[in-house]
Amino acid sequence: MSIGADLVSARMIDRNGRGRFARLTIERPAKLNALDPATIRALTAAAKPLSGDAHLRAVLITGAGDRAFIGGADVETMAGLDAAGAEAFITGLHHAIAAIRAIPVPVIARINGYCLGAGLELAAACDLRVASDNAVFGMPEVKVGMPSVIEAALLPRLIGWGQAARLLLLGESIKAAEALEIGLVEKVVAPAELDGAVEAWIDAILAAGPNATRLQKALMREWERLPLDAAIESGIESFRACFSGDEPHRMLTSFLDRRRMSRG
Repeated sequence: MSIGADLVSARMIDRNGRGRFARLTIERPAKLNALDPATIRALTAAAKPLSGDAHLRAVLITGAGDRAFIGGADVETMAGLDAAGAEAFITGLHHAIAAIRAIPVPVIARINGYCLGAGLELAAACDLRVASDNAVFGMPEVKVGMPSVIEAALLPRLIGWGQAARLLLLGESIKAAEALEIGLVEKVVAPAELDGAVEAWIDAILAAGPNATRLQKALMREWERLPLDAAIESGIESFRACFSGDEPHRMLTSFLDRRRMSRG
């Protein structure tokens, strides 16, 4: 599959019949994969159909080249905005990131360099983040006269209010090791090991129950918005829904059979 391949390439990859995942790549390496209006539209167009793919198991998002995941929103574009244009631009960017968040399977950010501004917002919207050890993270908008908005709102719940304030109010950049320390990413590896780390996560997702994984992600989204008691209660319905199909029985039976065989 190829959608807007000149700006955002989208490939569907089948893993030996065990399931398939999509790989989305921002294709502006000469501009550090910065998001201009055309690239934002291409990202939205690539992401939206994935929500309706019943056979999809995971999504991987990365940037072309080895210098940047996404270096932010396109500075030249923003420099020419008036108030109405600013609203249209940021709304379009929100819709693109919201399309990523709406995907009902795990979304992995493969962070291969600079991850700034809109790039960090997109990474925060993913479920899992793995970074090369030369990656740099930051929200520098206040340094150029703008607040960080839209999905920057995800940062406080991801890394806490204090660390979010440090990024958002001071405009500081941090390296990958510190991003791991504060919980901004889940794993940091050498650049040569980045693809292997992604592959391991994809393998783990494909080994899990497809329906259970989708139910788990949906439940996690509910946990974000519900009070604690209601969030716990919503899990009961999810657990009931799981057993309306044969996936848990089939996988539990297989697990028990393997355990019996291992005991001889």
